[in-house]
Order: sequence, then C-alpha cells, then structure tokens
Amino acid sequence: MQNHLSSLPPKSLLQQSAGIWEHIVELHPAAKENDECRNLVASSDFFARVLERYGDKLLSGMAQPCAEQDYANRLQQALQQCSTEQQLKRQLRCFRHTQMAILLWRELRGDVSLSTSLAHYSAIADACIQQALQWLQTDFKVRYGSAYTASGDEQSLVVLGMGKLGGRELNFSSDIDLIFFYPEQGETSGGRRSLEHNVYFTRLAQALIAALDEATADGQVFRVDMRLRPFGSSGPLVTSYNALEHYYQEQGRDWERYAMVKARVINQNEDYNQLFQSLIRPFVYRRYIDFSAIEALRKMKLLITQETRRQGVKNNIKLGAGGIREVEFIAQVHQLIRGGQEKALQTQSLYQAFSQIERLGLMASATVNQLMQDYEYLRELEHRLQQLNDEQTQQLPEDERLRQQLCYMMGDAEWQQLQQRVDDVMQRIHQEFRQVIGSQSEDDEEEHGLQVLWQDMLEDDAAVEILQQETEVDAAELWQQIKTFRQETRKRSSGPRGRAALTRLMPVLLRQILQQQHPVQLLERVLSVIRAIMSRTAYIELLTENPGAREQLCKLCAASPWVSEQLALHPVLLDELIDPQQLYQLADLEEYPALLREYLMRIPEQDLERQMDALRQAKQALQLKIAAADISGALELMKVSDHLSYLAQAVIAEVVVMAWQQLAQKHGTPPGRSASDTGFAVLAYGKLGGLELGYGSDLDLVFVCDADYSEQTDGAKPIEVQQFYLRLAQRILHLFTTRTVAGILYDVDLRLRPSGQAGLLVTQVDSFVRYLREDAWTWEMQALVRARCVYGSEHLCSQLEDIRRSMLARQRDKAQLKQDILEMRAKMRQHLSRSDTTQAFDIKQDAGGIADIEFITQYLVLAYSHEHPSLCRYSDNIRVLTAAQQRHIISELDAQNLINAYQILRCESHALALQGEQALVTHDLSSERDAVIDCWNRVFAEPD
Repeated sequence: MQNHLSSLPPKSLLQQSAGIWEHIVELHPAAKENDECRNLVASSDFFARVLERYGDKLLSGMAQPCAEQDYANRLQQALQQCSTEQQLKRQLRCFRHTQMAILLWRELRGDVSLSTSLAHYSAIADACIQQALQWLQTDFKVRYGSAYTASGDEQSLVVLGMGKLGGRELNFSSDIDLIFFYPEQGETSGGRRSLEHNVYFTRLAQALIAALDEATADGQVFRVDMRLRPFGSSGPLVTSYNALEHYYQEQGRDWERYAMVKARVINQNEDYNQLFQSLIRPFVYRRYIDFSAIEALRKMKLLITQETRRQGVKNNIKLGAGGIREVEFIAQVHQLIRGGQEKALQTQSLYQAFSQIERLGLMASATVNQLMQDYEYLRELEHRLQQLNDEQTQQLPEDERLRQQLCYMMGDAEWQQLQQRVDDVMQRIHQEFRQVIGSQSEDDEEEHGLQVLWQDMLEDDAAVEILQQETEVDAAELWQQIKTFRQETRKRSSGPRGRAALTRLMPVLLRQILQQQHPVQLLERVLSVIRAIMSRTAYIELLTENPGAREQLCKLCAASPWVSEQLALHPVLLDELIDPQQLYQLADLEEYPALLREYLMRIPEQDLERQMDALRQAKQALQLKIAAADISGALELMKVSDHLSYLAQAVIAEVVVMAWQQLAQKHGTPPGRSASDTGFAVLAYGKLGGLELGYGSDLDLVFVCDADYSEQTDGAKPIEVQQFYLRLAQRILHLFTTRTVAGILYDVDLRLRPSGQAGLLVTQVDSFVRYLREDAWTWEMQALVRARCVYGSEHLCSQLEDIRRSMLARQRDKAQLKQDILEMRAKMRQHLSRSDTTQAFDIKQDAGGIADIEFITQYLVLAYSHEHPSLCRYSDNIRVLTAAQQRHIISELDAQNLINAYQILRCESHALALQGEQALVTHDLSSERDAVIDCWNRVFAEPD
C-alpha cells in the first residue's frame, strides 16, 4: 500500500496552511519534528483542528496506535475520571476526534487496508456507545435503581446498530442509525424512586443520544439517526421486545426488511444477540427463494435516483448511477432472495456476503473481484472526501483547493485523472447492477414519480419541493395532509397485503388529485374515504387496479363533500364506481320500488338485521347515482328532487311492508286487512310532500289508519287493533332511524301530526278530519298545503286527498289569515335566520327568501281555494303559483318573478348542500330578493 504522505502536497496548499501550522507548532512543539503532520495539516482541515486542540494526546496516540479490540478498554479508562454528564460528553468527543485523526494518518501512510479501517471506525463507534451506556446506567442506578426481568436478571437497554455501523463498515464521518429496545416490562427497583421500564429506558436512551449527538463546544461524537425505529419519527423512542416483535410481524415494510439485513446488537451480550436474531430472521429471510426482493430493491433504487435527480446532485459516488449504494443493493438482493435457505448469506458484512455469493456460484469470481476492487476504490475516495473537513459527504468537490487536497490524498497528479477513474469505476458497477436488479424505463419513473412521498424518512423540505414540481398550489399544505395520513397508516394494521396495496395506490391517486382544480381540498376529501377503507384491503385493491374507479372517486369528491362523506361512512358504495357507465345511468322514477326489491329479494324475510342493512345500502347506492348524474350536469334541479322524492317514497313503502310482516307474524292482522290493503297510510309534508327533497333531508310524516279500534287482530297472540297500528308506527320508526353498520335510512319528524308531540303516533281518518276542521291552527293548514299521500291503498289515498282539498278549500277570513301568516313568518325569521351574525343572505329564512315564497303560495291556497279549487290540486309551489296566475289571482309578472326567484334560490341552496355548507350566500341575489319582497308587499299589504 502506498504512503501518500511521503511526498509533499502542492505548494499552494502548503502556503495556505502556513499560518495554522505555525500556531500548532507554538502550542505543540513536538509536532514540528513530524513532517507527516505538516503534510496532513495542508491536506485536511479536520486533522489540523484536532492537532491544534488535542495535540499532545494525538501525538502520543500516533506513537502507540490502538488495536481494534482495545478501543473499549482505553475509553473506559478515560471515562473513569468523569463525575458529570458534561465531563462524559467532553471525554467522548476528545476520544473520538483523536482516534479518528490517528486512523486518517494511518490510512494515508498505507499502514491499514480499507477493510481494516472500516472495522476500526466501527469499533470506535461501538466503544463510544457501549461505554457511554455503561456510564449512564451506573449514574441512573443511584436515582432509579436497575431494571430486572421477571426471573430477577438485571436487564439493559439493547442498542441495535443499523446500516454501515451494523455491518462494521462505518464511514469516517458517518452518522449512526440506531434502534433501542428492552427485554421485558416491569418497574425499576433499588433506587431513590421507581420508574416503569418504558419510562426508565426512554430516559436512558435520551441521555445516550445527548451524550453522542449533542453539538457542544467540542463538537459531536456521532450524529444519531433514529428514523429507522418502528413507526419512524412518530414512533416511541424505545419499545419492548414484545412490541418490536409484533411490529415486524404485523407492520414491517419492504424497506425495513432491507434495512434489517445490516442490523447488529451493539451490546456485548450474546443473550441479547440471540434474542434479537430469533425475532428478526423470519422477517428478513424467507424460507423459500424470494424473487419479490428484486422488485422491492429496484423500486427503492428508483426512489433514490429520483431524490438525487430532484436535488440536482451530480458526481455523487454513493447515490449516483454506479455508486456505493448499487454495490450494496447487489449483495442484498442475493441475501434477501436466498438467505432463508443459505444461512451463510445471513451476514451484516458486505465483504462476507460477496465471499458467500462467489462461493455459491451466484456470481462469477472475476465479476466479484472486479466489483470489490471498484467498491473499495469508491469507499476509499468517500473517506478522503470526508477526511477533508469531517463532513458527511459523497459529493466530488467543485472547489479547486478541495480538489487539490483530494488528489494529493488519493495519489493522483491532477483532477482529470481522478475524475476519469471515478467515471470508469462507476460505469462498471452500474452495468453489473443492471444485470442483477434490472433497469427502469423513463415511463416507469414517471408512473412512480410520487412514490418518494410515501417513504418514511423523507424530509419535509424535500417533499414540498417534489410537490411544487407537480402543482402550483400550496405544496406545504398538501404535504402536511400526506404526512399526517402516512403516520396514521403506520399505526393501523392492515396486514402485508393491505400495506402493499396502499403503497401502490397512493402515488397514482396523488397524481390524479394533483391534476384537479383544487387539489388541497380534494386531497382532504379523498383521504377521508381512504381512512375509512384503510383496513379493508379489497376496497384498496379495487381502487389500485381500477383507474376508472379512481377517476370517479376524484370527480365526485371534487364536486361535493357530501358525496365524500357518504363514501367514507358507507364504503360499500365504492362498488358503484367500478362501472362509470352504470353509475351515471339513472332509473326512471317509477322503477325505484322494483330496484329496492332487487336488493332485498335474496335476503330471507326473517333476517331483519340483513334486511335493514340491505335497504340502507340500496338507498345510499341509488342516492349516489342521483348525485353523480346531478354533478355531471345530466339532471336539472327539479328532476334531482323528483328522483330523491320518488326514492324516498319507495323506501317508505318497503319499510311499511317490512314492519307489517313482522307484526303480522306475531299478532296476525286487523280484520279484513292484509299486506296489500293495510288500512294504513303515510302522508308526507314539507319537502317530500312538495316533491322538493334534497340530499340529507329528513322526512316529515303523518300516519293515518282506516280501522275499527273495537276489534282485535286474528293471530296467535291477538292484540287490540289500535295497539297494532301504534306498534306498526313504532316499528316503522325503528326501521327508519336505528343506526346499523350501514347507518340510518332517514331521520323522521312526526311533529306535524294532530296535536303535535302530545298526539297519538297514528290517527284514525275520522279523528284526522275532526282535528283539521275544529282544532288545527293556521300554520297547520299551511303545512297541509304541501301534504300528499305517499303510501296507502288507492282508496285510502284518494280519501285522504279529498279530505286535504276540502279542508284547504274552506272559506276563511282573509284579514285574519293574513295576520296569522304574518305573525308566524315573523316568529320563524326571529328564531331561524342565521344572517344576523354574518353579512350573508340566508336563502331560506331572510326577507325575499324561499320561506317568503312558500308563505305567499300557502296564503294563496288558503285564501282562494274556495273560489278556485284547482289551487289545492298540487302540493308543490311552482304548480300552485302557475295555477294562481292562470286564475288571475296574481299577475303574470308576479308569478314569473316568484317562480324564477324560487328556482334560482333552490339551485343555490341545493349547490350549497352538496358542498356541505349552510344556506348562506354573500354574492348578489338582490334582483331576485327584491322581486319576492315586492310581491310579498302587494299580497299582504293590499286590502282584499
């Protein structure tokens, strides 16, 4: 091996370092006698700093270099002088810096090979970890005592070295990747106070990290990276052995399997080592030949390539094409594929791995030898780069002075010579890498471009930069959502298959979301759906494998948060997204009863729970289709309300029949009644009565029966007829409002029944007529305007419609009617308007809003139906206003203004409902409002 220090560095380097050399000689005169120290000061700023600060210790150490196995003993002796953690930190840093500087000197002299120096660097790190931990445990013992197993054995914090530390191949300026665990739960004993083991070991781990990682006036020992631990940065700092085992069995990812190839117990305790190996071997090494490792490592390499490209990194001898990482990947792909069967491949050492790969004939000897020569050249170059200034870098420098220093330390006469050799080496490595791992096309890289965002150790600024390349909107907000969701997924078990599917889904789903108009809002909605199905692998796979379903999910969620809420609450609706053509194909209004029966026909009548779920799922699926057609613009507003109303009517009919059958099985039926002629009717009021139902609307219902209460049912357990119909109503309410796993059917409001909440749930026809004629308030007659029969026999529905018309067509005192309506309207506005606290217009309740139009319509029906019976024929506002204009009760202009305003305000209200917002608007609707107010003033101000 060549002694690079035997020749002088370039004259310019000697001149630039003359000042610091003079200062060092003043502090440590013995250095003047050592020409190699002079050359090192010129070529390494790190060596110059250490020689200046710790000159005597460094020079004495160079006289008697430490053997690999002696670092721990030498450090232990130094730490015996320490009585405080500050002294501990100072001694650790002094030890690390001087020993590293000695090794730098030995390497450049040619005294040690690369493999030997790697072992020494790793031994220094092991010694620092072991001795710092031992000192801290002794210090903790006074305060907290010791931790013991159930069998009474003292237990320690177990430290796992990962990456190059685990493989005993540590770089000169490498950080160290660690994972901590402890053997058993319990409490400490023997100290001033007792702590639970998880608290004790967490504090101990924090103290160990501070001892090694904290940047003091003396620098750092090693930068400590804990991101490889279970759940990454969001996980606990320390876990128990059982928790660690459960994590890798249930949650372990491909990249963690890859990382665990290098894992090694740093503690000098064989029991801990065996304990860990028994846990990790089944996770890392499969019992079969596992070729899936190739794809996993190829994908990981792709992500590294994308990250290097993103950062604009060139001449990176670790991460670039043909870099050190590719040599490591070649070894590990063979280890992961065959390590389960070939125990000799189960090693943390890259050197040992390639030795076994050659022995097993997996690669030709000549290929292995060339690869290892090239690897060692890059590792040596990596060390020289880091020895310049003790910085963790693998980047060839642009600075001329650094290039001169590097050429001197590598023995190259000029930079072009070094650069050419690097290019040749990396070209050979990359060629071999492609032979083993395979190559990736540009199309593949584009397809997986966003997979970087799904990696656990991605830095925030890097993630934001990636998103900024994809979209012009708030990338930081997008990343925060992705990051939070990613952390949630780590804590919710979905099994290996589910995790793999989610890993495939998220990048392609993110790309679709980023192509939409409002990606931040859309991502929030879509993630609410994914959260709901995260543990249901079949749905994740449906979206992964079906681009059409993903497209519809994004389209519907972008259009409406109400839709995204429905999909999140009822994931079974995702089945409807598979066939977009079917999704947007709406049924005819009269087909809803038949469609509901199709959902129910395969479920036995006795299986009530499944029937309730099926009916809910059917209603939700059909409602989703209506919303899809609405969002796509295929349906105008009035048609949307028609479909929602007819669907609700069909559901009501199914519910009544189900409730009837359940009661009839137990109690029989009232005399002369059957499922086809129940003697029971349902009157719909409000929005359903007026055929104006919206998404999420409740149902205002009144139950009426035509029955003789003096009789009993004809079943095995007969009950009075009145009791039968009361239980029927209760059963109907139960079927509607009970929350099953599929949610509820509809909220039902029965307060419009005779006597309101004080009244019976079911009213006989005669009692209904008598109440309307003798006891009903004006507001109840207003409500009757929008009533219609939505369930019952043809005879009973016709009878109820005749009653409605006759009650509405009674002659009334118009002045008193006006007064009653105006008082009710003022009371409603006072209690229900939401615009007082905002500058917005309440579409429903403010002056000139929907309620004013409804009250005008109701007044016209109640005031003029005795003269014009056609006014009470319909229950919806538009046809009533049209009839009033045709009978010249209001002018054609007023009728058109009211209808126009009503349609516009309904559209606004409907759009806001789809967006999950209150019916408040801030944009200008003054012309519509003014038209309604003008008409209101004419109707209620003019004398009759």
